Amino acid sequence: MSMPGAMVPTETDDTMSDAPNVLDYLHEQFARVHVKLDRLSDDVGNLKVRMTSVESQVALIHGDFANQSGRLDRIEGRLDRIERRLDLADA
Repeated sequence: MSMPGAMVPTETDDTMSDAPNVLDYLHEQFARVHVKLDRLSDDVGNLKVRMTSVESQVALIHGDFANQSGRLDRIEGRLDRIERRLDLADA
């Protein structure tokens, strides 16, 4: 017993013959998405490598600043001693 207005496939109906075309279309679309995801995955991998390089460079710069700060502290200490010896410092 069929419902009124329900679509019942018949031999003259093209609905069943369109199914392989739809499946082929979906397969093609999924293949395109897969290719794009592969490219994105490669791009993300490259960005990770570049980001690691940037982080390494920032760490080196930070270390250089720390070294410069230490050198300035030593120079300041030497300058203080020189000023005290010459009685130039405010005691």
